[in-house]
Amino acid sequence: MKRYHVSILLWIIAFCLTLAIAVFQRVTGPTWPVRGEEKVNNMPVQYRFLRSQTAHTPLEVRVKTRHNGLNLALKYRRFRANEEWHETVMHWDGDGYVAHISGQPPAGKIEYQVYSGTAAELKPLLPSSIVARFKGHVPTVWLIFHILFMMSAILLCARTGLECLRPDARLSRLVGVTLSAVILGGLVFGPLVQYFAFGDLWTGFPVGTDLTDNKTLVMVLFWLAAFFLYRRSRWWVFAAAVLMLAVTLIPHSMWGSELDYASGEMRNKFSRPAMAPSFPAPGSGMRNRLDRFKSRQA
Repeated sequence: MKRYHVSILLWIIAFCLTLAIAVFQRVTGPTWPVRGEEKVNNMPVQYRFLRSQTAHTPLEVRVKTRHNGLNLALKYRRFRANEEWHETVMHWDGDGYVAHISGQPPAGKIEYQVYSGTAAELKPLLPSSIVARFKGHVPTVWLIFHILFMMSAILLCARTGLECLRPDARLSRLVGVTLSAVILGGLVFGPLVQYFAFGDLWTGFPVGTDLTDNKTLVMVLFWLAAFFLYRRSRWWVFAAAVLMLAVTLIPHSMWGSELDYASGEMRNKFSRPAMAPSFPAPGSGMRNRLDRFKSRQA
């Protein structure tokens, strides 16, 4: 097989690998909704519960069904805020049952669960509660550049790693372009996206524990080593490629930015203060609606 035929085949393999990684990152990422279908009183209901929302915007919790007359309630609280659960009744709006949770500042998290049944015996709809994180608005242009360069970096990384397996590997151009894509995607546009979303440019080592930032740092260091040492041995490049592809399998935003509700500041260092709103106490209208819900079951 001619050299350019082999190159085309390796690009196809690298593209398929990049596509698989992109899908994996998407479905394991923090913005992927929890979807499914259950039965409540033998009636089918569908849900798509959000795990991400724009800061200071109420979070809608909706259960879709064609059947009116079901009894659904929502319990929620601020995540790791050491507070009691708040409760409210989900109301029928013609397309299903819906309730809303108060918006939070950037990096604020909400834990919530939907319940069904009678007031005496409410059963959770899901085995565990859902955690949703709020984030600031990220300008589309910076988000596009970040995604474009990171996906390009993964594609180039895979292609460069495959090139290392060839006896007559030509690495000089591939290594330089891959390093450039990793730096632009991870160290330039990545911090910009994080700043708009959560108010911090960097929350990895040495100022925080953000796993996404830390794995970006490791990738850059390994590709820098590969760039300066590939003439000694191509296996430096292969090691950098394998490591980068491995760390991309770590779910995005693990140990990421999170608001400390006790102090009103981010848990990571170098973060700007954020006021943490408290929920309305379960009195007033919310408590009255819950009481009406329970009285119907009495």
